[in-house]
Amino acid sequence: MENIMLPDETQLKKFEELKEYLKELRTVAVAFSAGVDSTFLLKTAHDVLGDNVIAVTASSCSFPKRELEEAKAFCKKEGIRHYVCKSEELEIDGFAQNPLNRCYLCKHELFEKITEIANENGIAFIAEGSNTDDNGDYRPGLQAVAELGIKSPLRKCGLSKNDIRALSKYIGLSTWNKQSFACLSSRFVYGETISEEKLSMVDRAEQLLLDLGFHQVRVRIHGKIARIEILPEEFGALIEEKNRELIVKSFKEYGFDYVSMDLQGYRTGSMNEGIEKK
Repeated sequence: MENIMLPDETQLKKFEELKEYLKELRTVAVAFSAGVDSTFLLKTAHDVLGDNVIAVTASSCSFPKRELEEAKAFCKKEGIRHYVCKSEELEIDGFAQNPLNRCYLCKHELFEKITEIANENGIAFIAEGSNTDDNGDYRPGLQAVAELGIKSPLRKCGLSKNDIRALSKYIGLSTWNKQSFACLSSRFVYGETISEEKLSMVDRAEQLLLDLGFHQVRVRIHGKIARIEILPEEFGALIEEKNRELIVKSFKEYGFDYVSMDLQGYRTGSMNEGIEKK
């Protein structure tokens, strides 16, 4: 991500379109995960609308504590009203069985809770941070977004992930080169039961890899097998004896029986590859 340049004329035009669109909404509650996209959306919305913007973050066992703390710290630094709601996905009927529409079930419940908070604060619209790159993958959560009338300003204004990184760098956000993140439940193969214990295994495993300096990581869980996805240029570091031994030892302590490396490397939506073949 070091090659992300400052925005070009086209990207700056999209940025102006985003600000104009947000002005039209007037009051907005942003679903805020502290990721690259939602941080950029929240910062831009707050710069445009001031106190007419609130941030809402869901706290659950599938959302790492480090991300929640980053969300709190960002809102405190920027002076943004921040609400944290409990959203325990495992209590949603059918979610733990990890069906193909798992993300739909989660997003529907989450946005209903955000809507309640928005209504209590006199906020007219709810916005989420999906971008145009999300249009090409299997994203059942976007169905919930459409059904509930949630706004997607970044997608509407044609902003891709690279656009958002460039513009984030332009406005001084430290998240411009932050690794992409997704709900920990996305690490499970469809049909495999999601449990708090297994979510914790994944969370601890990914945190170890981040602590070791790997930049973009996923630990996919297949029963008791861990499948590590990292950037191909970091394969060498993963199999260095010191790192390899520590990773294997630690992963087994977390509850995995086997530790493997995916030779394709990190990619978004790898758990959806099986769907496409069906």
